[in-house]
Amino acid sequence: MSDWGIALIAAGSAIAGSVVTGWYARSAGLRQAAAARHAGDRQAEALLESVRMTLRAEAGHREFVLRRQTYAEFLGAADARILTERNGRGQADDDVLLQRALSGVLLEGPPDAAAAAQHLVDCLRRHERPDELQRAKLDFVSVARRAGASAEETSSPGVSGDAPR
Repeated sequence: MSDWGIALIAAGSAIAGSVVTGWYARSAGLRQAAAARHAGDRQAEALLESVRMTLRAEAGHREFVLRRQTYAEFLGAADARILTERNGRGQADDDVLLQRALSGVLLEGPPDAAAAAQHLVDCLRRHERPDELQRAKLDFVSVARRAGASAEETSSPGVSGDAPR
């Protein structure tokens, strides 16, 4: 075999080896790229879920704060009316403030808190005895605390929050 023949066989072998090696390298690169894309997609989805959870928790907390404020306004208006019942002196707009505060509780709910608030207002309108007014007020406070505690638990799982006072 001549030198040219050997050179041609060596060159052909080198080219064939390069083609085969390149083909396998390309296949491995494509598999790596697909794996990296898949890992990136999973990481992006995990990040999005984390953001969703944070937004849900923040929305739940805002709802809790609004509900707590609504309950506090109702209790303030109810206390003003209870004081008026006791001493006979009150402001001209006490009834309007109480009705507005009751409307807020009826809108915010939950139903048992709305029912307890309505019962307290009904007791005030019927001019019930002071001990009955106090019992109705304490019933509302108890229901409001439970509602606030359950709202806070759902807004931030695993973290206990203060109940409304």
